[in-house]
Amino acid sequence: MHLLVDIGNSSIFFGIEDNKTIVKTYRVNSDVKKSADEYLVTLAPLLKKYPIEGALICSVVPILTSAIKKGIQTLFNFEPKIMGFGMKTGLNIKTDDPKTVGSDLIADSVAALQIHNECLILDLGTATKYLYVGNNSLIGVAIGPGVAVSTKAMIAHAALLPNIELVAPKKVLNSSTIPCMQSGIIYGFASMIDGMVDKIREEVGNPKLEVVATGGLAKLIIPLCRNHIKIYDELILSGLISIFYKNL
Repeated sequence: MHLLVDIGNSSIFFGIEDNKTIVKTYRVNSDVKKSADEYLVTLAPLLKKYPIEGALICSVVPILTSAIKKGIQTLFNFEPKIMGFGMKTGLNIKTDDPKTVGSDLIADSVAALQIHNECLILDLGTATKYLYVGNNSLIGVAIGPGVAVSTKAMIAHAALLPNIELVAPKKVLNSSTIPCMQSGIIYGFASMIDGMVDKIREEVGNPKLEVVATGGLAKLIIPLCRNHIKIYDELILSGLISIFYKNL
């Protein structure tokens, strides 16, 4: 068995892989204030029961990379691989500076290209990312603020707006503050995604371009979109499996 780890700004996603299949997943909150020992206390009861023989870490939070790496070393007595520039991925990165492309975007792209020869990936996390891939290449990217980030910013800069739960109200137009905010955020993001999908399809000249979605907020937003978009909860872990085996 092997351990795949996706360290994001909001959460850390763990996948236990056996024979190239994810058999169990865990998700814990990202907290840069936690020490390696504190993470070890969290990880030990979740992971120690598995006969883990290798691990691959994909991270966009460097300060957490070292803490999780140390925890895995302590638990299993081996050094996990860290995704970085120069690692074999099988992906051609067509950007101005491939070294600056996040490892999460690379893993998403590798996984999506195993599903479709050409597609648009929507990754709805701390940021909202649109990745256009095709012919084994990451061709173009757009990045915007995520749902939670936008919500926090609005509340922080509007003194009279309360904290709210991110759920979709039954109607778009409402008559009290909380559902009005929920509607503007949730339906607003769904409409933005539909608009971006339309624009990207037009730009790449493929009106039937397949679209897949992943990320912690995909299940909240994607069902409200008018475009057909399939959700893959474990897309990044599937990409990490492929990359892990390419680098044995």
